[in-house]
Amino acid sequence: MRYTQEIMELAAWRAAPSRVQQGFAMTILLQWFLYALALLLVSRIVPGFHVSGLWPALIAALVIGLLNATAGLFLKIVTFPLTILTLGLFLLVINGLMILLASNIVRGFTVRGFFPAFWGAAVLALLGMLIKAVTK
Repeated sequence: MRYTQEIMELAAWRAAPSRVQQGFAMTILLQWFLYALALLLVSRIVPGFHVSGLWPALIAALVIGLLNATAGLFLKIVTFPLTILTLGLFLLVINGLMILLASNIVRGFTVRGFFPAFWGAAVLALLGMLIKAVTK
């Protein structure tokens, strides 16, 4: 009897990580969707920033996230001294460049120049803080 109970406890313990992983996956999907909605909102606020619909916004949010995780991370490491000198404002420049690069990749997502990309990055940073607070 005791042996069966230990097996049941072990089975329950082994099942727990899958529930944690499912919760993590749901959080990631929710954040992805909310960032896509944030891109749609930014397209209404920032002139020169245009997203033609939800699907291009979803794809653009994914591409921006991948660019920030790869090339953006490299640029942030290389320009770390400049980021310190500007008290972190240079990160908006890097994020703006990643948004500008993503607009060249994703069809239906256009940014007309660096300044709309910069201001779009600033608004997205503010909305991103809100999204992170909501999905915690």
